[in-house]
Amino acid sequence: MNLTERFLKYVSIWTTSDDSTHTTPSTARQLDLANYLKGELEQIGMTEVTLDQNGYVMATLPANTSKPKPTLGFIAHMDTAPDASGKDVKARIVTNYDGKDIVLNPDKNIVLQVSQYPEIRNYIGQDIIVTDGTTLLGADDKAGIAEIVTAMEYLIQHPEIEHGKIRVGFTPDEEIGEGPDHFDVAAFGADWGYTMDGGAIGELEFENFNAAGLKVHVHGINVHPGYGYQKMKNAQLIAHQFIAMLPENDIPAKTRDYEGFFHLTSMSGSVEEATLSFIIRDHDRIRFEERKQMVIQIQKTLNRQYGEGTVEIELKDQYYNMREKIEPCMHVIDLAMAAMTEAGVTPKVQPIRGGTDGARLSFMGLPCPNIFAGGENFHSRFEYAPIQSMEKAMQVIINIIQLVK
Repeated sequence: MNLTERFLKYVSIWTTSDDSTHTTPSTARQLDLANYLKGELEQIGMTEVTLDQNGYVMATLPANTSKPKPTLGFIAHMDTAPDASGKDVKARIVTNYDGKDIVLNPDKNIVLQVSQYPEIRNYIGQDIIVTDGTTLLGADDKAGIAEIVTAMEYLIQHPEIEHGKIRVGFTPDEEIGEGPDHFDVAAFGADWGYTMDGGAIGELEFENFNAAGLKVHVHGINVHPGYGYQKMKNAQLIAHQFIAMLPENDIPAKTRDYEGFFHLTSMSGSVEEATLSFIIRDHDRIRFEERKQMVIQIQKTLNRQYGEGTVEIELKDQYYNMREKIEPCMHVIDLAMAAMTEAGVTPKVQPIRGGTDGARLSFMGLPCPNIFAGGENFHSRFEYAPIQSMEKAMQVIINIIQLVK
C-alpha cells in the first residue's frame, strides 16, 4: 500500500474526539483506527507492537547496525477535531491542480475558493486531496500517521539503509488537549522525538503557545420582569460584561505571530445561569500569567459589584511553550533542518499558534519538536492535503533517520 492509499484508508475511519466524555480515549471510535494500525504495523514487520487500554499504539523498528545510535521517536495523533464532522469522509484527488476554484460539492454549491484560501495556488500542478465539503479531511493528523507508517515500511523493505532503533507512537485525543495524558514516556524509550503534526510543507516548530482553559459560571436571580427593580440579576448581562472587560483586540481575528489572545469558544445561558468557555493563549510565559491574573481580577470586580459568588471561574493550565525544553538540545532542530534541506524542502521555522502533543511531551522528558505533515485548512470543511507535500514529509523522516549520528 502506498502513502496515498494508506492516507485515504485512514481518513475513511471516523475518529472525532469529544471533550465531554471524560474517558480515554474520549470516543470508542478512535479504537477502530488504533486496532487497524496495530494490525498494519505487525503486518509490515514492526516489532513490540502494543495497544494499551487507553488507545495508545506503540511499535519498534529494531536497529540494523551495531553502531551506537540514539533511539528516535516519531509520533502522530489518531483523533480529528470536533470543530467539523469527521464522519463519512468522502475524499477525492484533484490531479494536476490548475490554480482555479475547486467545486467540492456541486449539489450543495460548496466551493473551495482561491480568493478565500489563496495559499492553495502554491500547489498548482500538484495532486491535492479534498473532501466533498461536508466534513473535514483528517490530514490533521492522519497525514502524519500515513507518513510515519510508510517511512517505516520503506526502511523495512530497504535493509541496506543503516539505522538505529526507531519507536513510533500514535495517540488519541490530541485535539481536546489530552493526547499525552497517558503517554508512557519511559516505555516509549526514545532519546528524543518528532511529532509529524504541522501544516504546510517546510514547517518546523519548537515554539508554541502557553495555554489555559477558562470556564466562567455566572449565577443570576430571576423574578417577574415587571417587578425586577433592584431584584433581578441577569446572568447573561453579567456574562456579557465579563466579555466586555477583556481587551477587545486580543482575539484570534486580530492577532498573529507571537501575539496572544482570549478566545470565546462557547456561551450559553438564561437570566438565572450563564456559562462562558474561553481558551487563553500567549507565547510569552510572563504575559500568559498576566492574562490569567486579568480574568481573576475581572471576577473579583464583578463579585464586588453584584455580590460574592455571582461569578465563579475554573482556570486550568493545559500546556506550556516547549521552547524552554528544546533550546538546551537544539541539535534535534539542526537535524530536522538538514533532513528537510536534503529532501529539497526549505525549512520554515515558526511558532505554532496552537499546541501539539510534543509540547507536553517535552515537559514530560521527551524533547519533541513538530514537523510538517503537509495539510492545509485544518479543522475545516475546506481542508486539503497535497500529495507531494506528504511525500516530502515521509522523505524527511527517512532523512532524519539516516543523518542521525
